[in-house]
Amino acid sequence: MAKYKMHVLVCGGTGCKASQSAQIVENLKAALADNGLQDEVQVVTTGCFGFCEKGPIVKMMPDNTFYTQVKPEDARTIVEEHIIKGRKVTNLLYTDPETNEHVSDSKHMGFYKKQIRIALRNCGFIDPENIEESISRGGYEALGKCLTEMKPEDVIQEIKLSGLRGRGGGGFPTGVKWEIASKNHADQKYVVCNADEGDPGAFMDRSIMEGDPHCIIEAMAICGYAIGATKGLVYIRAEYPLAIDRLQIAIKQAREYGLLGQNIMGSGFDFDIELRYGAGAFVCGEETALIHSMEGQRGEPTFKPPFPAVSGYLGKPTNVNNVETFANIPVIITKGAEWFNKIGTEKSKGTKVFALAGQINNVGLIEVPMGITLREVIYEIGGGIKDGKEFKAVQTGGPSGGCLTKKHLDTPIDYDNLIAAGSMMGSGGMVVMDETSCMVSIAKFYLEFTCEESCGKCTPCRVGNKRLCEMLTKISKGNGTMEDLYELRNLAAVIKDTALCGLGQTSPNPVLSTLDNFWDEYVEHVVDKKCRAGVCKSLMSYEIDQSKCVGCTACARNCPVSAIKGDKKMPHTIDTAVCIKCGACIERCKFGAISIK
Repeated sequence: MAKYKMHVLVCGGTGCKASQSAQIVENLKAALADNGLQDEVQVVTTGCFGFCEKGPIVKMMPDNTFYTQVKPEDARTIVEEHIIKGRKVTNLLYTDPETNEHVSDSKHMGFYKKQIRIALRNCGFIDPENIEESISRGGYEALGKCLTEMKPEDVIQEIKLSGLRGRGGGGFPTGVKWEIASKNHADQKYVVCNADEGDPGAFMDRSIMEGDPHCIIEAMAICGYAIGATKGLVYIRAEYPLAIDRLQIAIKQAREYGLLGQNIMGSGFDFDIELRYGAGAFVCGEETALIHSMEGQRGEPTFKPPFPAVSGYLGKPTNVNNVETFANIPVIITKGAEWFNKIGTEKSKGTKVFALAGQINNVGLIEVPMGITLREVIYEIGGGIKDGKEFKAVQTGGPSGGCLTKKHLDTPIDYDNLIAAGSMMGSGGMVVMDETSCMVSIAKFYLEFTCEESCGKCTPCRVGNKRLCEMLTKISKGNGTMEDLYELRNLAAVIKDTALCGLGQTSPNPVLSTLDNFWDEYVEHVVDKKCRAGVCKSLMSYEIDQSKCVGCTACARNCPVSAIKGDKKMPHTIDTAVCIKCGACIERCKFGAISIK
């Protein structure tokens, strides 16, 4: 095998691939070949680096230079300047927004400083399609330790001692879940990896599978050994083609290396994995609905008990964990429960991966220790609110979570604190909003999503959420009453208490949290017929400031319904009865003469 003097790591996650990172790789290889360096410098396509706001990313090793927002045409410059001449390409370096200075090393970037990468430990460092790179960073070491040094009950005890809780949203203790499955005897047991990531804006599990698929395979095999299962199933949505391709490659390689299949590592333990594809139904993230979908039935939840650990896939004992939960397992085995236990809070151990999105400067994938505050995540890792605007709310937990406000910024992030604040951890979505967000509209957006994704099996979710959405629509149009607000709260509480599964039980959270934290905004919509954020079109009207309008006609020429009238070089007016409130006039006006009232 060739020994390279330098490695060029290029992000090959879905986001960067969409921004031509594959072409960057080709251009780098071509430039190296033109300079006779193809045997000295290796170009490696990796998984996601996390800093999506600044992608595509190219990282130079071993000097750890971090290039951001790289374009295909920059590839030759990187080769000629950095590799040949030893000079950093300054215009591609990250610029610190506070100091306005270039930062060449990712370790000194605010985005990475407070992160602890456990689940994401290999993402951005290895070629996910090369099993030897995974092995070089400790891949399958934990499986070997389990098979040669530990009994199944020892493995379960180690996971219990670690304090790891399920990262899919429920937060159930992982070791306890494994123990229950291990105690239910059957001729066949199953290990299921829930890779059906459906939250809007969430891409945590996808990035792990794209960047480090072998850690999932290894963890599932460890779980199989611990509970006595010989078959593993990965339930993954078909909308994740890159993750599917890399998992398929990883499974094939693991079989070839004797790490899956019969008699793994000569231990007598048999375990193999196959993929099952979902069609994108959000409700199939719930474990009983997921199992029914894999069985070829409708993806609908059922009452528990019996739990899947007793009667799951094909009626056999089945352990279901999500991708991020499994990604923590190998590290716990190799470094020990005590090491893992020291990270996080008393009741929430370890780290959590979040997809940080919305009106924030540093959009991306982050992994932080449990107990870090929302303020630290938003302002230190996230770099604060875009365009200097004011922070208004942060939605945690996806459609099932709640909207938290300024008073919650110093809340430590863990399962219990977020629930106490009126939200939840969920699978890890975190959407930041500024003052341009209307909280009535936000609640309505999430309710529309829930209504669309409801399986329809139970009345509270099927009918109740539809009624909630109708009331929110009525309020956003300025037709609501104070009585509607009280009915909104009562109905949300009823749905929360009576829905069949987690989707329905948590679906009112956005409504309840916004009612609690933004009651005055709801009242404005109902009483004053006003949307302070200028989002609800029915409550908006445009007007032209006669003292600022110079009669340039730009607004009139771009109005799609000819609602703006006026002679050239004379102040114009807007016919509000005709205006469709599209905002085209504001975008075109260079004099700030048009405003929303």
